Amino acid sequence: MIKHITTALTFVLACGVAQADPIEGLWQTEPDEGAYALVRMAPCGANYCGTIDQTFNADGAYPSKNIGKTLVIDMAAEGEGKYRGKVWRPSNDKIYLGKIALNGDSMRLSGCVAGGLICSKQTWQRVR
Repeated sequence: MIKHITTALTFVLACGVAQADPIEGLWQTEPDEGAYALVRMAPCGANYCGTIDQTFNADGAYPSKNIGKTLVIDMAAEGEGKYRGKVWRPSNDKIYLGKIALNGDSMRLSGCVAGGLICSKQTWQRVR
């Protein structure tokens, strides 16, 4: 009887605890025009978005007007660590087609124009 209860409890716990997607967490961007940010990737609807948590420049942390804004927009998981959506570049206030490729604690983010023919890329590192 104890064995059946233990098996049932294990099943319920395994089904009830959702695994976080590998994209979720806090990521550090590459510097862009002398500044970089910490971006929190989290679910937004059925997909994932990245919001600027903190910004830094040569003098350290600073209160950018971009804190709280969405930088990674509506990224849909495609499997095998790949995502598609949009990205916003604060330095020119433009939104681009976006792609993400995850590799452990490293994220390759691309913002593209012309249907993906011309892309700018950054590699972000997981902070936590």
